Amino acid sequence: MTSAPPAGPGVVKTAPGPAAPPHPPAGRRGVRRALTRALPLSPAVVLLLLFLAGPIAYCAYIAFTDLQLTGQAESSFIGFDNFRAAFKDDAFLNAVWLTLVFTVLSSLIGQNTLGLSLAVLMQRASKPVRTVTGGIVIAAWVLPEVVAGFLLYAFFRREGTLNAILDWLHLPSQNWLFTLPILAVSFANVWRGTAFSMLVYSAALNEIPKEITEAAEVDGAGGWRRMWHITLPMIRRSIGTNLMLNTLQTLSVFGLIWVMTRGGPGNRSQTLPLFMYEQAFQKSMIGYGTAVALLLLVVGSLFSLVYMRLLRTEV
Repeated sequence: MTSAPPAGPGVVKTAPGPAAPPHPPAGRRGVRRALTRALPLSPAVVLLLLFLAGPIAYCAYIAFTDLQLTGQAESSFIGFDNFRAAFKDDAFLNAVWLTLVFTVLSSLIGQNTLGLSLAVLMQRASKPVRTVTGGIVIAAWVLPEVVAGFLLYAFFRREGTLNAILDWLHLPSQNWLFTLPILAVSFANVWRGTAFSMLVYSAALNEIPKEITEAAEVDGAGGWRRMWHITLPMIRRSIGTNLMLNTLQTLSVFGLIWVMTRGGPGNRSQTLPLFMYEQAFQKSMIGYGTAVALLLLVVGSLFSLVYMRLLRTEV
């Protein structure tokens, strides 16, 4: 075994430096990086857990109890009895049916169709027409729900504006809030909420390249064919987003219907939010009313899942 040759002239030997500290394992570095990135979001997460997830969890628990506002010393857990009672209650089934009618008429058909029509027409209108029309439509949207309800009540009541117009035209009038209450409140919701759909569709239509529509027009495609084969497919994602937001908003409408009809006459315009309010706060059955609210939350979640699946579909 030979020894290493001696260092030559001019070569200085240096002492070895301290060893580098060992790097943490890759898994630990990933956890530390994730915690660092999540730190700015922690206040928002805490607030969501405190003011959103917490109340929802508590309401879900109450739905399985017989809690009442008055006349009860303590509540007890009763399982699914509230839900069984709801599906056997004709008033609840009537509220479900009226909620579906109200949602389809005022949201899926009314606000969606009218908002798209206004957006298309305003693209071709002059600037003064766009300004006046947009101002009128948006003014109805920004009004508080209670104020809008009183305005539409004055429009539809027996001595209201609509009947005055019909009398002036020598057409038969009627008490719209008594004969057709669900149609009256559906029209009121369309009048109030169309502005949102108009703004969504106006933004979507502005994103369509003009070269595509001009090429289709040169090829001889008419307005309806361009709308059906070009415009609607290209704004399909905006349609899905608008339908989802409008549906969730319409399912929770309370003040507008309460001011106009209070769910009457009888229960002919009593949607699920009004039925839930009646059971929980007028009849003091908090557990039963919360069970109805939980069912309404499930309905909204099902609509959201359907729309989210549509939004995943690529054009």
